[in-house]
Amino acid sequence: MRTTYAGLVSEKLMDQTVTLMGWAHRRRDHGGVIFIDLRDREGMVQVVCDPDRAEMFKVAEDVRNEFCLKIVGKVRARPAGTENANLTSGKVEVLCHELEVLNASVTPPFPLDDENLSETTRLTHRVLDLRRPYMQRNMMLRYRVAMEVRKFLDANGFIDIETPMLTKSTPEGARDYLVPSRVHDGMFFALPQSPQLFKQLLMIAGFDRYYQITKCFRDEDLRADRQPEFTQIDIETSFLTEEEIRTMFEGMIRSTFEHAIGVKLPAFPTMLYADAMRLYGSDKPDLRVKLEFTELTDVMGDVDFKVFSTPATSKDGRVVALRIPGGGEMSRGEIDGYTEFVKIYGAKGLAWIKVNDLAKGREGLQSPIVKNLHDAAICQILKRTGAQTGDLIFFGADKAKVVNDAIGALRVKVGHSEFGKARGLAQGEWEPLWVTDFPMFEYDEDGDRWNAVHHPFTAPKDGHEDWLETDPGRCISKAYDVVLNGIELGGGSVRIHREEVQSKVFRALKIDAEEAQLKFGFLLDALQYGAPPHGGIAIGLDRFVMLMTGAESLRDVIAFPKTQRAQCLLTGAPSNVDEKQLRELHIRLRNTGATAA
Repeated sequence: MRTTYAGLVSEKLMDQTVTLMGWAHRRRDHGGVIFIDLRDREGMVQVVCDPDRAEMFKVAEDVRNEFCLKIVGKVRARPAGTENANLTSGKVEVLCHELEVLNASVTPPFPLDDENLSETTRLTHRVLDLRRPYMQRNMMLRYRVAMEVRKFLDANGFIDIETPMLTKSTPEGARDYLVPSRVHDGMFFALPQSPQLFKQLLMIAGFDRYYQITKCFRDEDLRADRQPEFTQIDIETSFLTEEEIRTMFEGMIRSTFEHAIGVKLPAFPTMLYADAMRLYGSDKPDLRVKLEFTELTDVMGDVDFKVFSTPATSKDGRVVALRIPGGGEMSRGEIDGYTEFVKIYGAKGLAWIKVNDLAKGREGLQSPIVKNLHDAAICQILKRTGAQTGDLIFFGADKAKVVNDAIGALRVKVGHSEFGKARGLAQGEWEPLWVTDFPMFEYDEDGDRWNAVHHPFTAPKDGHEDWLETDPGRCISKAYDVVLNGIELGGGSVRIHREEVQSKVFRALKIDAEEAQLKFGFLLDALQYGAPPHGGIAIGLDRFVMLMTGAESLRDVIAFPKTQRAQCLLTGAPSNVDEKQLRELHIRLRNTGATAA
């Protein structure tokens, strides 16, 4: 048996004999002396194989990268000048006495220290990719994060309760993954998008503090920070107010950061949803970027420039400015690049003004749009933005959603650009935030109906219940999101615990009594049995760890992820099934060319 991990060999073991097991990360033959960097999950140690042990040395000559090895040897100091400060074992090496090949390896499809691998290569050979030190560190951190969360919740009286993976299909905002039932012809289970209804039932059942680190499933379009199956830290508690819930779970996040990676997060400020959208165009603003929107809708209605006046006088239109301090130094090519960037978000273009000399007023401005703006509008632009000589002002004018999405993304891009960093437009390493008081509903013009912003079980603010049926658009919810560096870590709310309020919400969503009973009857019935006030939060474990590691994709912190096309390149899933399985499930494929293997 091994006596220690290779990556933990240090000066503490000096002159001791150790037994190590791991993989040959690299083998080097230096004129008669062979060096093997032995790697395991804790790191690497340098192993020295001298020719004076002939039997051992003969084995070492045949060792190649990724051979699985057992090594017995003596820990000694590295020669002066050869230490490696980046390794725990960097001041020592192991003089090999015995060497055994536990299993040879074919030549790997790529060097494990190659930092420029394509994602397709990595995911196809995921087992080898997971051996890389980068991925090993990520997976180990993921484990530590989960353990710190469990410790915090256990210390605060929460109990881990499992909820079903095979459940009923209910509308929660995304498509369900459906599982056909063999026993019940034509019927389907759904994989849970979240344990939302079950955790509410657990509150009604009297388990007042529940949590679960669980898989959730959503059949939706994918991107770098989204997976069809993801892991959620799911939490629910009874008898706490909205503020008490936020305080508790802010404590959990801060404790986890401190104990997992040694980072002390600052206190989380609170921002209203309306203010987040007004100032940043986003309900998850990156507060490291110190740029804000300036509202101009009210002053652009009578300008000759229809690009501004049309949205300014439209029901859902918006006109904003984004002042870039010192941005006058940007070249026309850089501005054109940002113009192309905002088009990704639906903007038709990007108007701009350079303030070459503030004291000269209109004459000190450089822009193709200035001639179309009257003096009063120009005065308000300069006054409201606080523009100074040398600044650049970008404009967004369109439907409010397009403006928010496009200029909100532009704000972040400019802030984190080399120009932005040099100018101090982005500051700070960690910027947490609570966003609160979300609207209860958003109107879907195509469907001519209201939809729930969070989910249909979110409670309205006190006093807003009466508007549920008369004016749903006025209702504010007891919902909150926790944001870190512009990434939504998670969201939650105080839930509806009275059946009559839940029924009003269903009616506002045009879910009639029959449909509500069919889909949610088990919840509505349970609410009648003295349901306690309750609420909670769900935090994405994958995003949590992605932020901690600085990874650019969730796929770097999930052991076996799916691609953006929801495929597993390692196993070949999803795959065809044979005709016998389909018949047992009472399924016939309409596209006969895609039937069984």
